[in-house]
Amino acid sequence: MDDSTRSAAGGPPGVRLGRVLGIPVHVSLSWLVLAALITFRYGEVVQGNLPELAVPAAYAVGFGFVLCLMVSVFLHELGHAVTSRLHGIGVRAISLEMLGGFTEMERESPTPRVELAVSLVGPAVSAVLGLAGWGVLLVVPPGSVAHELAFQITASNLIVAVFNVLPGLPLDGGRALRALIWAATGDRYLGTRLAGYAGRVVAAATLLGCLWLYVRSPGGAGGFIVVIVGAVLAVFLWAGAGQAIRGGRLAARFDLVHAGRLARPALQVPSGTPLAEVGRRVAETGAGAVVVLDGGGTPVALVSEHAAAAVPAERAPWVTVDTVARTLVPHLVLPAALAREDVMRAVQTHPASEYLVVDGPVGARPAAAHIVGVLVADDLANLLDPKRTIR
Repeated sequence: MDDSTRSAAGGPPGVRLGRVLGIPVHVSLSWLVLAALITFRYGEVVQGNLPELAVPAAYAVGFGFVLCLMVSVFLHELGHAVTSRLHGIGVRAISLEMLGGFTEMERESPTPRVELAVSLVGPAVSAVLGLAGWGVLLVVPPGSVAHELAFQITASNLIVAVFNVLPGLPLDGGRALRALIWAATGDRYLGTRLAGYAGRVVAAATLLGCLWLYVRSPGGAGGFIVVIVGAVLAVFLWAGAGQAIRGGRLAARFDLVHAGRLARPALQVPSGTPLAEVGRRVAETGAGAVVVLDGGGTPVALVSEHAAAAVPAERAPWVTVDTVARTLVPHLVLPAALAREDVMRAVQTHPASEYLVVDGPVGARPAAAHIVGVLVADDLANLLDPKRTIR
């Protein structure tokens, strides 16, 4: 249905429809497939409800319903986007998908109050659209095309509004639950995890509810379609809830990402030092990493822990430290104050096994006196995923 905090690093897939209020709007290929199915399936329903209509006209009404549904989903997401902007949160894009849509925001909500406002405005928009459709139903004659469309728009928007406020991620109601738990405990990530578990309950209840309706109904193709749709929706919700639980666990550890605090104490050795001598000095000092200096005392390379470990002990006296070191280049030097997403961005942009961490200006040739230590990529990975196996 809706997950307003999703991120698409490569941009949302599908067809770009244009911009609204400067926000790119995309429609996924899955939505186009669903649109075709709805057009033909609903066209058959219209033929049964309005037998006086010609077959092409019935399918045209079905296509009109698809367009109205698309506009409804878009307005739901636009409500999220506008509210986010009002609270200073940028919006990258709005995407319409088979099971609804999502608004890609530039960052998380800064407070529980903002999170609650952004999450509830979408269902509120859908509820207003549903009530507006109900108002149209009161004035248009029954048995007309307008009455048929108004009924479907009313029903679909009210169902979306009610379903989306169910308290479980990835639904809007799950975001609202997260905001309330966050406000009560001061822990955003606890709210994310608990709302994710609630989302799994909603997913299971959705599937069981559809099966119950199928058993209670006379059956047939229509009832079977309800079960299939319910199963697809339940799988989507279960997957989204699981992603929220994992994301909450990861994000809680994400606050611990800080270059200076993660840096290992580094032993500084001159270029040309035998590896055996380096090993002896590491054992004496308890250093966790090794930095190679040139004749002027400037850091020029970082020893690879894995490469050094691969050298047989009997060869260590004859192998210099430079052989197992990587030349220090500017993007391997990180300021000690770098934290959270800035650390992750630096590591993802320039992957390496070790990074030099300094407390002074980050330049092409940092001074040895400014060395804080060495950030080892494996340490960062283990912090974020303690169950990770290093190969």
